[in-house]
Amino acid sequence: MKSEGKRPVGIFDSGLGGLTVVKGVRKYLPGEDIIYFGDTARVPYGNKSRSTIVRFAREITAFMAKKKVKAVIVACNTASSLSLNVLKKAYPFPVIGVIAPGVKEALRVTGNGRIAVIGTKSTIGSLSYQKEIFKRDSDARVFSKSCPLFVPLVENGLANNAITHQAAQMYLKDLKKQNIDTLILGCTHYPILKKVIRKVTGKINLVDSTLAVVKEVDELFRRKKIKNTASRKTGKISCFVSDDVKGFRQAASMFLKEKIHVKKVVL
Repeated sequence: MKSEGKRPVGIFDSGLGGLTVVKGVRKYLPGEDIIYFGDTARVPYGNKSRSTIVRFAREITAFMAKKKVKAVIVACNTASSLSLNVLKKAYPFPVIGVIAPGVKEALRVTGNGRIAVIGTKSTIGSLSYQKEIFKRDSDARVFSKSCPLFVPLVENGLANNAITHQAAQMYLKDLKKQNIDTLILGCTHYPILKKVIRKVTGKINLVDSTLAVVKEVDELFRRKKIKNTASRKTGKISCFVSDDVKGFRQAASMFLKEKIHVKKVVL
């Protein structure tokens, strides 16, 4: 049986977006084996109910538990918003969300305390970011906007399309009027749109919670002494999806710049 440190890290998202977290783990924790699940049959999560999201998250985490993971990163803001506490109570291993790390980083970099959050309809509707920000800084001003088109645009390979730029202008124009100096990308798909978002927002702080959560995982693994310290350059990646193996493999290989093994599973 593998020692705890040598067991894999589980990462899941509704589709491709969580690969931004995978990329961060590959860069900063290269020795870790990764099991990734993309729920491609049920993407996007952002327009679904709380009970449905919790059910999806529990099904995926149960799958991860069977794979003997040492921790699970919920690389989906919608699932982090709505199911994180449920998952933490249900499993003995650490379950890490993306919201708190993103908020910590936003509060660290803001100069005027005026912070905007963009995300899916469910994430924004949950008020999770607002609650986390006010818990840490009651004087902050928070502005939010749901951007429901962003996830399907990314999933369909349209990150650099003119339509995406038009959508970004439509979603962000009102936030620009609020004198914000920091924008939290409240969905792991959104860092893929960073260039487009930057063109629209200009020079403000863009907070990519991907890097913040990887840093938090690194600190957690060191503290619990479960970091994989094996002398190797990179760990293994095993990807599982609920649909469209070929499409996911092509997109993931282009994004991660490496060939990956992908298998379809029914939860």
